[in-house]
Amino acid sequence: MLEINSTPLVIIAILGTVGVLLPVISIARKERGSNSFYAVIAFAALIISIAYVGYQFISDNVLPSALFSKDVLVDDAFGGFFAIALLLVAIFTTVGSFNYMRKQNYPAVYYSLILLSTIGMVLVAYSTDLVMLFVAWELMSIPTYVLVGFMKKNPSSNEAALKYFLFGALSSAIIVYGISLSYGLTGSTNIGEIIQAYSTLDPSLLPLALLSVGMFIAGFGFKMGLVPFHQWLPDAYEGGPPTITALLAAGTKKAGFAAAIRIIVLGMVVLNLDWTLALGVIAVMTMTIGNVAAIMQKNLARMLAYSSIAHAGYILIGLAIAPYSSLGLQGSLYQILNHAVMKGAAFIAVAGIVTTLAVTNLDKLKGLGRRMPITSLGLAISLLALAGVPPLAGFWSKIMLFEGALDAGSSIWWAPWLAIAGVLNSALSLAYYGWIMRKMYFEGETQKRVSEPKSVIAIMVFSIIFLVGLGVYPDPIIKFVQFAAPTLSLGLMP
Repeated sequence: MLEINSTPLVIIAILGTVGVLLPVISIARKERGSNSFYAVIAFAALIISIAYVGYQFISDNVLPSALFSKDVLVDDAFGGFFAIALLLVAIFTTVGSFNYMRKQNYPAVYYSLILLSTIGMVLVAYSTDLVMLFVAWELMSIPTYVLVGFMKKNPSSNEAALKYFLFGALSSAIIVYGISLSYGLTGSTNIGEIIQAYSTLDPSLLPLALLSVGMFIAGFGFKMGLVPFHQWLPDAYEGGPPTITALLAAGTKKAGFAAAIRIIVLGMVVLNLDWTLALGVIAVMTMTIGNVAAIMQKNLARMLAYSSIAHAGYILIGLAIAPYSSLGLQGSLYQILNHAVMKGAAFIAVAGIVTTLAVTNLDKLKGLGRRMPITSLGLAISLLALAGVPPLAGFWSKIMLFEGALDAGSSIWWAPWLAIAGVLNSALSLAYYGWIMRKMYFEGETQKRVSEPKSVIAIMVFSIIFLVGLGVYPDPIIKFVQFAAPTLSLGLMP
């Protein structure tokens, strides 16, 4: 058992040890304001963790994606794929905080909470037991409640933290209710055993089984930002520190999709529940409402928050058509990885703008391309990639999603309409992305250049290389996604 589950255990050991020791070291050093020391330690722990996961893939020590297992954790390609994406977001958040946290108190606690939340996100991806999944979910969520309200003297941060906590507690309660129903019906908390038991369930108990799956959809839907569970998200993203917003938008949202894929989609397939149309309707509603609401925003962070809601709808397309097209889940995973980089880079760019200019209102971004050229370029590339403009990486993940929807059209008549809705919404998103770039590059001609945070520059350079390089040559990522995507016909692992 230990050998199979080695990767999550190693990540727990590295990040957990460092996360616990950082506050202890801070007390011993009697320093509260020194940011760089703790940031470097947290950064090193994350780099070692992602390097270990990458090494497992390179050395072929990772099992094929097996979403059902007798263990509480399974070290498979699916979990490893999400671990890489989530660790990458945590690295973005940590590096982007170098300058943002420079004048803030309690940096050790701040970086410790990021590491502990990262452990929870990674464990959600590896979990195959509902109890472990819930424990990991709470370990992911609770530190972020504190991080969103970390700027205690900022009323907006306090309000964002309160709203986030209330909706997060509600989603956790709903998930617990779903778990209790599943355990009561099957006598097990193992996801694979529950789904197998559901397939032979007495017809009189089927409504309770449907209710439990509905509870999981609602509970995970809050974290994923799906309509109609998205109300908390714009306020939390606008009021919280932009570096932590990057962790929420590009990190915890993806962990929600990992949990949803393990439970909702495969439960739907094994139970032969025809919930695909319902997921398709939610996908269209989510992407449309997110994009339409984003157009009306004047605040950059709030606009990106609604954009994040829209992208949850794109990802959900793959989940809706998963039983009918192998490209469905592959496209979703591809979009998840790309979105982690695109949205993470965009919010870190916002953090750089806030740190340097203390503005987020769109009207005050005039001439940003001249004042902060590298940050502006990274933000512009991220926005174009989010819109799916070729030849950037975001183009290929959307193509895979839309192609999967067209492919599923031979089995379900409404699937091609998901592709049409996705294309139209991608075109719609160009309206507000273009508005941002117009403010940055075509207005405020008299603005002078200012000094940009070096940590933000580093993230911008990495994201540009990733989005452009893997857009021009996407083959390695496509093969990685194909290996990591689960096969829905897989049964229980031995």
